[in-house]
Amino acid sequence: MSQGKLLALIVLALIGVLTALSAVYVVDEREKVIVVRFGQILRHDDPAGIHFKVPFVDEARFFDSRILTIDPDPQQFLTREKKYLVVDSFVKWRVRDARQYFLTVGGNELEARRRLEQVINSGLRDEFGKRTLQNVVAAERADIMEILTESAARAAVRFGIQVVDVRLQRVDLPDEVSQSVYQRMKAERSRIANELRAQGAEAAEKIRADAERQRSVLIANAYRDAERIRGEGDARATAVHANAYRQAPEFYSFYRSLNAYRESFSNKDDILIVDPSGDFFKYMKKPTP
Repeated sequence: MSQGKLLALIVLALIGVLTALSAVYVVDEREKVIVVRFGQILRHDDPAGIHFKVPFVDEARFFDSRILTIDPDPQQFLTREKKYLVVDSFVKWRVRDARQYFLTVGGNELEARRRLEQVINSGLRDEFGKRTLQNVVAAERADIMEILTESAARAAVRFGIQVVDVRLQRVDLPDEVSQSVYQRMKAERSRIANELRAQGAEAAEKIRADAERQRSVLIANAYRDAERIRGEGDARATAVHANAYRQAPEFYSFYRSLNAYRESFSNKDDILIVDPSGDFFKYMKKPTP
């Protein structure tokens, strides 16, 4: 075989392979497909498997049919009392109708995301504008998500999109408002703390006063009892002395004088100035009665 014929056969084989490859397309279970001829849709949503088309004329375009996520940047929305809230949301969606999806957004995922974000933002603006800050943050958050999911699903049908879920991840005040609220909360907590400290100081003062009163009462009672016991002791001592004096007056006088001498001359440096003829030295001058 000549070299020219061999080259021709190779070229024909390549053309045949390319034609076969162009005529076959495979649809995955995670994809949706449309077949387009010169911009006109011939068929769409072929089941998973191998399919055929006119080579070099028809074009198969594939779209991801799995659940996708849109997580846009947080946006600010006004509540009914004209207060801004920062809302961080996300959307779960997927391609439902490949034909409608291609006709409306050209099968462009970025364009579909942009359209869907507009729908969600519009719904958030409407729902937040109907409610107060308290309702949005605490009471009706679940209701808002349910309403948004339903309304976004209805609006997304025209794009061939199915909205699976809409969620609010975070609803918060803007940073400058948060700082203002924080400062007010801090001032309020400081006021409460000062009130509690004042109440504690007042209670402590009452406790100290009561303790001081009880201390004074205890000391007074103890002094009273001590004086009573001391008085009783003195009375008994006086009675004993009187009884001893009655039994032996002269001995009692002598004993008392000896005690007086002992106390008077207990220190050699003591000086005593008395009349020698007085009764104090009676038993020194005449010790035997």
